[in-house]
Order: sequence, then structure tokens, then C-alpha cells
Amino acid sequence: MRIDDVVEIQPNPNIADFGPGDTVRVHAKVVEGERERTQVLEGTVIRVRQAGVGSTFTLRRVTHGVGVERTFLLHSPRVEKVEVMRAGKVRRANLYYLRDRIGKAARVKERGRTTNQQGA
Repeated sequence: MRIDDVVEIQPNPNIADFGPGDTVRVHAKVVEGERERTQVLEGTVIRVRQAGVGSTFTLRRVTHGVGVERTFLLHSPRVEKVEVMRAGKVRRANLYYLRDRIGKAARVKERGRTTNQQGA
């Protein structure tokens, strides 16, 4: 018996559609002692794992010269909102090669905007 058979997935309307290479801003709830606050993290999505209820995505950012990666459960109530800041143009599903790159070499090209205008 799989957990997908028992638990019905409720998609969060505050989570935008995103993929690897996109720069996103994640609003996550963090519990510190008895207090709960919202922490905002912005970085590049280096991995998206589709596994039904157990779907996850990994975010990478570099702060003060130190690379930090954090994995979030996509259907977790701790993830309040995901905003896409930039759509990245990549040819891989897992961008682990970004770990070895620093500075300009770690940039991801921006995906061109697609418009459905006829005769423009």
C-alpha cells in the first residue's frame, strides 16, 4: 500500500509552477522555541523531485562566499509561498554542477518570454 492511496494531495495555490534553474523566493515557516516566524529564502532551484506526496525541491544560494542548500517538501504546510523571480534556461534536470562554480560561472541564462500574439 502506498501513501498516495491514503492521503489525497491538495495543491497549494500559493506555490507557482517552477523547475530547475529558476530563481525562486520561498516563504517558509520556522519554529524557534515557542515562536513561529516566516523566513524568506531566495536562490536557484537545483533539483525538483516528483514523488507524489513526497515531492521535494532543493534551493541553492551563496551567502558571504558560502554555498547553502536547503531541501523543502513541496506539499508541506511549512512552505507558505513560492514566487518565481526568474525563469532559468537549463538543459539538465539536476544542476549539481553549480556547486563547483563561483561568481559569473555560476549564473544561469534567463529563459526567453514566450508570447502567443498573432501578427505582432
